[in-house]
Amino acid sequence: MVLTHYNTVIMFDQSGWDHSRFPLHRRFSGGRCDPKDDMHDSLCYAHSVEYDVLSNKIRPLNLESDAWCSSGSMLSDGRLIRMGGFGSGSRRIHYFEPCGNVSRCYWKEGRKVLAERRWLASSVRLAESEDRVIVLGGRNAFSYEFLPKRFPGERSFHLPFLQKTYEAEEGGNNLYPIVHLSYDNHLFIFANRDSILFNYKRSAVVKTFPRIHGKGSRSYPSTGSSVILPLDHNDGFAKTEVMICGGATSGAFGAAKRGQFLMGMSTCGRMVITGNIHVWRMEKMPEARLMSDMIILQNGHILIINGVKNGSAGVHYASDPALEPYLYDPKKPLGKRFTTLKSTKIARMQSSSAILLPDGRVLVAGSNPNNKYVVKNATYPSELRLQAFSPPSSGKEFGDRRAHNVTVESSEGIRYGEEFSVKFLAKLHSVHEVQFTVYATPFNTHSMSMNQRLLRLRCKKIERSKDLWVRAVVEAPPSMVAPSVLNKAILLTSLCNKVLSPSINTPTP
Repeated sequence: MVLTHYNTVIMFDQSGWDHSRFPLHRRFSGGRCDPKDDMHDSLCYAHSVEYDVLSNKIRPLNLESDAWCSSGSMLSDGRLIRMGGFGSGSRRIHYFEPCGNVSRCYWKEGRKVLAERRWLASSVRLAESEDRVIVLGGRNAFSYEFLPKRFPGERSFHLPFLQKTYEAEEGGNNLYPIVHLSYDNHLFIFANRDSILFNYKRSAVVKTFPRIHGKGSRSYPSTGSSVILPLDHNDGFAKTEVMICGGATSGAFGAAKRGQFLMGMSTCGRMVITGNIHVWRMEKMPEARLMSDMIILQNGHILIINGVKNGSAGVHYASDPALEPYLYDPKKPLGKRFTTLKSTKIARMQSSSAILLPDGRVLVAGSNPNNKYVVKNATYPSELRLQAFSPPSSGKEFGDRRAHNVTVESSEGIRYGEEFSVKFLAKLHSVHEVQFTVYATPFNTHSMSMNQRLLRLRCKKIERSKDLWVRAVVEAPPSMVAPSVLNKAILLTSLCNKVLSPSINTPTP
């Protein structure tokens, strides 16, 4: 799933195994779909949709190649780029440009293709003016490549680290590698249990980090999850700290093939990847967990939601869904950072997703541990329902303390490193209780929230009037820490009385 700047959500479905549950009356090519004769024609079913959160309506999109296990990024103009997938879709590149007139917004296939097949690969947008994205890994792809290419005829580049971390008997255990862009413009790459700091411009490993503790793997199909903890203007955004949680015990994939579901890993590791001291500092979650989603909330807390407690990723390879979300406060003392939240009744296992919405809720969707759509007579049926989870900070009891009517006052848009003005309504005891953050919306799939990051911004000036209007001057972050936060894909939020306000989309081109 991906959130657009029109507050709609783009969703994908695989098309290689079975038709979806969204039949079409006509093919996008124009031909009529007969309910009797075309039941097994994949072109008579939607394999991507756009969901309007406010109207609660869904419309089909024309994505014909198989997007199953693909990757993607938001570009600076608000377009979504989606790369790779399964089968014939493994080298395809598609673009989606959201627009106000929904009848004209559809997927467009790029003229060029990937240099290699990319199934279960990762991507991240780089801090470059060309809107360049790097794509790494995938099944039998121990390499990376750039989009767009840096020079004519450029191909992919071998990355030995991906080959070294590959475990053939365990389904790979290095697919969907975790990739984060560091403050120094290098890439943190984590696969299986190991990690490096990579200078992609020189194609060189800058650092090899210590192995994370724990007897197991944290990459697909062992599938842990990860975030960069919020970056802060107080240290010039220079401290980059990575957090990785959960995963599968050693041998879990092979055991799941035999119908045995080993307990997952219950530990999280935090490590600062900038500076010169690199140590994994471990802590325990309330219970074991894998295949979960880690979402950064607007107040800097981390929501851990979805997933299972036992087994591995794969068809019928897991059991015991993790129904209780966890809330993690990075600033609390060790041992007091996790809070267990209200349980759901819907199992969100293999292929579930979660994304942050502008109003502070988290949209949760998906789950299909089966090899086709199985909605009846299954232990864990294919899940077609959507849920909106409300973290404690978005509760109604804090409504009178949130900012309302938030407006970015900038006729020429917001520029990196420069000041801009914000105006909003709020009941404040003190102007010092206000914080400002920007959030990069991720491409979320298979417990990966690609490109996700949150930055706390410097407020240069703030004042309030008697009619409750508050005006502030805020300093935008530099481009090297925010390659995609000052564009249409980003949400701007203010924090009042330590409670989140509604988010808005910046109007910059």
